[in-house]
Amino acid sequence: MKVLRQIIEIDEEKCTGCGLCVPACEEGAIQIINGKAKVVAEKYCDGLGACLGHCPEGAIKVVEREAEEFDPEAVEEYLKSRENVSCLSCEEANKPKTQRLEKSMLGHWPVQIKLVPPHAAFLENCNLLVLADCAAVAYPNLHEDFLQNRVVMMGCPKFDNKEEYVERFTEIFSTHEINSITVLMMEVPCCSGLRGIIENALLEAGKEVEIDYKILSINGNLKN
Repeated sequence: MKVLRQIIEIDEEKCTGCGLCVPACEEGAIQIINGKAKVVAEKYCDGLGACLGHCPEGAIKVVEREAEEFDPEAVEEYLKSRENVSCLSCEEANKPKTQRLEKSMLGHWPVQIKLVPPHAAFLENCNLLVLADCAAVAYPNLHEDFLQNRVVMMGCPKFDNKEEYVERFTEIFSTHEINSITVLMMEVPCCSGLRGIIENALLEAGKEVEIDYKILSINGNLKN
């Protein structure tokens, strides 16, 4: 049954998917879904707005509209179900590991985009991995699944200079033959800048190389 009451509203255009609002909601009403904060069910939101002060972008506000009634009992059941999932995840994580990587798969240095020399010999005929900084921490099997037999260049398109990145990659693509390009990035909007950087650099260099985009959820799961 819907009633006229206060409930939070999230502006998806302003939301960057940072997730700071999620732990601020004691009822668990907010989750990050496809890179954006969303209210998972109206009945879980009490409308008090405890999450408001935790959004750095001002994407959350309290509005008055028709919505499902706040249901404390449903919230309690929902939180218990999430605890059960967390417990199962912990049990899985604590299982003995049958195999462990004994050495790094990294075959060169440096790895930061702004530090890799454009004329470095290891770039010639390489399989290039362009890696978002956060993805390196989020993905647990990075070395086994992505680093082996690849040259990695990593950085953050939000905090670093995009124009410098385009210039650096343009010089690399103009100087070397690149066999393949894999881009590993998070689902959050700030990572999407890597796509334009690589494609613009290829265009400037007049080169055509197939790009394989790999997207990670904020939980570190490979989405495609």
